[in-house]
Amino acid sequence: MAINTNRPTSPHLQVYRLPLTGIISISHRITGVMLSTGLFLFVYVISALAGGEDSYKAMQAVMNLWLLKLVCWGFVYALFFHLCHGVRHLIWDSGNSFELDTLNRYAMIELAASLALTLIAFVWGCYGL
Repeated sequence: MAINTNRPTSPHLQVYRLPLTGIISISHRITGVMLSTGLFLFVYVISALAGGEDSYKAMQAVMNLWLLKLVCWGFVYALFFHLCHGVRHLIWDSGNSFELDTLNRYAMIELAASLALTLIAFVWGCYGL
C-alpha cells in the first residue's frame, strides 16, 4: 500500500485558533470537573462541622490558608460559570440564537455574568452587604 505524503496535515493547536464558542465549551467541561472535585472539599467542611469543636477548629485553620481560599473562590466561579452556560443551553433548547454573531455575543454575556456574580458573592461574603 502506497503512502501519500503530499496530503496536508491537520493544523496543530499552536497554529489553529479556537473560536470563542469553542473556548467556552472547553471551559464548561473544565468547570464541571472543578465542581466535581470541589465536592470533596465541601464534604470535608461538612464532616468537620459534624465532627465537633476540635475538628471544626482544625478545618478553620486549614481553610484560612490563602491557597485554599483561592481554591474556594475558584469553586464559586466555576459554579456561576457552569450556571450561566446552563442558561445559555436552555436558550439553545428553544431553537434560537444559533447565528455566529449571537453565539459570540452570548458567550461574552456569559463570561461577564459569571464574573459579576462571583464578584457580588465575594463582596457579599467579605463585607456582608
